[in-house]
Amino acid sequence: MREVKADQITEVVKGLCMEANYSLGDDVFQVLEKAVEIEESSTGKEILEMIVKNAYIAKKEQVAICQDTGFAVFFVGLGQEVHIVGGNFEEAINEGVRRGYADGYLRKSIVADPVLDRKNTGDNTPAVIHTQVIPGDKIRIIFAPKGGGSENMSEVKMMKAADGIDGIKDFVVDKVKRSGGNPCPPVIVGVGIGGTFEKCALLAKKALLRPLGQRHPDPRFAAVEMDILERANDLGIGPMGLGGRVSVLDVHIEIFPCHIASMPVAVNMQCHASRHKEAVI
Repeated sequence: MREVKADQITEVVKGLCMEANYSLGDDVFQVLEKAVEIEESSTGKEILEMIVKNAYIAKKEQVAICQDTGFAVFFVGLGQEVHIVGGNFEEAINEGVRRGYADGYLRKSIVADPVLDRKNTGDNTPAVIHTQVIPGDKIRIIFAPKGGGSENMSEVKMMKAADGIDGIKDFVVDKVKRSGGNPCPPVIVGVGIGGTFEKCALLAKKALLRPLGQRHPDPRFAAVEMDILERANDLGIGPMGLGGRVSVLDVHIEIFPCHIASMPVAVNMQCHASRHKEAVI
């Protein structure tokens, strides 16, 4: 059994909070730069150039890419041979969020009561933590700050098996169309298919973590991703919803077995500031 101190987790999380909000991944930079080349609208091209410039400045100057520094969402692989000492696991993560958002000058966006007084918690906690127990003696932590604009364009639909793959495609493309400029396009579209009501939503969010350009391992679903991508970009929404060819940077699908009587499908969008970083302890 390997011991990991809670304060070590806190320090790692603090760093992830700042790094993710400052620096886009190389895969996102490459796709955005390609988008500048293929965008047919002069306005769209100018917007994309500003998006790329902003991302480079944020990375160089170590400042937030976007003023919406997101809900602190974590995907954790917790090794079954790990024993956490000196504190509580989830509180260690929340303390890391508090320190990271304070020291990194990141906006605090979380309200404690979602309906009545909506008072800001003041430190961007509590985090949303999805934990999976995995083999081994390591802890893998993925931090993905999720902005409100793109998150608000999420949707779950309990479809019928008879709707088939064409029904799923139509639903996803229609969701992109109905979202318009609200999620700050160009976007990445995460699609979860299968499982239960809540499982398909989690699949859709996890799909956003896949590197851009990496297709689903099943060639059938890889083809569906490409078809949805083409159809979504034919909508003409364009960068920031002002018209153009580049509305969606990529489409990622994740699947899971489901009940014989159902076929749940979820869509979770990510704006062009596709931020996520990971660390292994």
